[in-house]
Amino acid sequence: MKGIINKNHEGDCIEIMNNMPKGKVHLILTDPPYNASNGGVNLPNNKTGGAYYKVNEKWDKFSYEGYMDFTKKWVEAADRILAPNGSFMVCGSLHNMGEVIVALKDKGYKFINLITWRKTNPMPSITRRTLTHSTEFIAWFAKGKGWKFNYDDMKKYNQGKQLKDVWEFAVCQGAERIKGKNGRAAHPTQKPLELFKRLVEMATDEGDIIVDPFIGSGTTAIAAMQLKRDWIGIENNKEYIDLANKRIK
Repeated sequence: MKGIINKNHEGDCIEIMNNMPKGKVHLILTDPPYNASNGGVNLPNNKTGGAYYKVNEKWDKFSYEGYMDFTKKWVEAADRILAPNGSFMVCGSLHNMGEVIVALKDKGYKFINLITWRKTNPMPSITRRTLTHSTEFIAWFAKGKGWKFNYDDMKKYNQGKQLKDVWEFAVCQGAERIKGKNGRAAHPTQKPLELFKRLVEMATDEGDIIVDPFIGSGTTAIAAMQLKRDWIGIENNKEYIDLANKRIK
């Protein structure tokens, strides 16, 4: 892995992972496209992201068949580089979690937990045609037996008791929200750093290698560095690669 760790790589994640050494990675942690884009809604007074109540990005638009095929291909490429006792964690919503679960179960992965992220400050339902979308999910799978789980370390997040699978974090805003030149959110789906740090701490040890095939704004890399883990980021959007590289300097 020498020469490729602790840096971001621009390009297609499937091609890049297919050229990485087999079985050397301890955790795949990623926030892939949700296939949820359906036109943006402009919120003039919203400080956290502008037109991203409905994400409206070309990279997030697929047919159902196209999304299922894409998911299976990147999961297969990630499976190739994951160690036999490695963990696979994928963020998602109801728009894509079914496809992710099917792809991983088809590869023989063991479903460990479906972690619910309950947003303490969710975006309201502007259309008033749905309930407020106040949750997202992290599907945690293990490739084989003996996956790492730092059980005792997790108790500190629940007053010394066993940690449950519903976690509360605010949507990124204020100083944590990375802004673009226009003052709006630079990435529409930036995840809370403390959320990703908890995931990293839960399933890896210091010195382990984490790969994020869709590094986006670079949150996985920041979490890994702060917890003394090695990491590899992949992203095919140059704007996001530049953003992530700026954050980690």
